[in-house]
Amino acid sequence: MSESISYDGYYLSYSGVSLPLKLVRPLEAAAIENRNTFFGVCLDGNGREILIHKVVYGEIELEHRYGYHDCGALQWAEILDDEGEIQRLNFDTEGKLC
Repeated sequence: MSESISYDGYYLSYSGVSLPLKLVRPLEAAAIENRNTFFGVCLDGNGREILIHKVVYGEIELEHRYGYHDCGALQWAEILDDEGEIQRLNFDTEGKLC
């Protein structure tokens, strides 16, 4: 991997198209040693996803970063693709794009 990150969890995939991503099929840390592709997630103190990496052959292919309103609703999402392009989306407290 290009940088050393300590993830709070590992997943096989995600489902749906809404944000934050809904990660599915949890993996044990030992299981990623033999996987070509997995999703690594970092959580905040409230157990919410704040960083998700899609790791392919040891390299980060996709990155999602999230911030939350005080009420717990998603406030913003930054999506970094494998081309280095960042897309930022802002949401109101009802979950609608601003």
